[in-house]
Amino acid sequence: MLKIKKEGEATWDLIALGEVMLRFDPGDDRIQTARSFRVWEGGGEYNVARTLSHCFRARTSVVTALADNHVGRLVEDLIRQGGVDTSNIIWREVDGISGNVRNGLNFVERGFGLRPPAGCSDRANTAISKLTPDDLVQSTFFEKNDTRWFHTGGIFAALSDSSREVALAAMRAAKASGAVVSYDLNYRESLWSGRGGRAAADEANRRLLAEADVVFGVEGFDPTLDGFSIEKFDAAVRAMLERHSNLKVVATSLRDVASASEHSIGGAVYIDGTAYIGRPFKNVRVLDRVGSGDAFAGGVIYGMLNELPTQRYIDLASANAAYAMTCPGDTSTATLADLVRMLDSGTSEIKR
Repeated sequence: MLKIKKEGEATWDLIALGEVMLRFDPGDDRIQTARSFRVWEGGGEYNVARTLSHCFRARTSVVTALADNHVGRLVEDLIRQGGVDTSNIIWREVDGISGNVRNGLNFVERGFGLRPPAGCSDRANTAISKLTPDDLVQSTFFEKNDTRWFHTGGIFAALSDSSREVALAAMRAAKASGAVVSYDLNYRESLWSGRGGRAAADEANRRLLAEADVVFGVEGFDPTLDGFSIEKFDAAVRAMLERHSNLKVVATSLRDVASASEHSIGGAVYIDGTAYIGRPFKNVRVLDRVGSGDAFAGGVIYGMLNELPTQRYIDLASANAAYAMTCPGDTSTATLADLVRMLDSGTSEIKR
């Protein structure tokens, strides 16, 4: 059973730790042929904070580091527009060409039909990859920034050897402060290339999972809707809990990909000895699939922070994941009212 601070007992509902990159979106074009781009801010851990802030009006903050130049200040402004507090951004001075430290860039094309999405990350030597536990002042950070929930994940942990140590120290400090700690198993092959691959990522995740209360993702489980059964999910979770007995909640989004333009999506949660599956959304027309898993995680956290019935919040989380795929950028633009209407009316009729 999770013990969650009540609303009003902490400054923040959630603090996320992770890299926030500037995403370049070529729209319908390919990256290599585009002549113009829209820009968004995004990052696996940050997206959860933004979903909670924008969709569910929660009080959230992000711990990240940015190079102090025009690009960094643009990212800061986008974060503010998303309703996420920026007071915990760590700023780094840069030389004239950002040779000492820089901001991460992420070029992502959406794909269409048989053409799959494609990404090109430009994130080596970024400000956040050079953070150390001392930069976060672990002994006092959560005293000054008391929070009900702390979230980080495998993308941040993969940035560098020091980022794993920062994640570990922050998770321990957050737990000591009384916050619920969640961790997303997110694996990015490009971040581990030449650094041990999946085996090294699994080892890092095992170490960090020892500090978590809630995990998003299930080890050794195929997260698809086709052929999903509560029994298989329950068995996979129980096997995972034998390895990580500290975990109290296991959640995962579920996805079937028909093409780049059509997905089916849902989710499942294991809590207090019982497995639940959320309402699936079949054959969703996809505008931009990036961030749908983060939208699901945000919905689960919202439900738990507000003590909603489990079935209700996993349905809301699944709806938010589906909605996110219809939105440009890395995050869902839904409001809670939008999600409730999706679940309760089951239509997309215009509302006047």
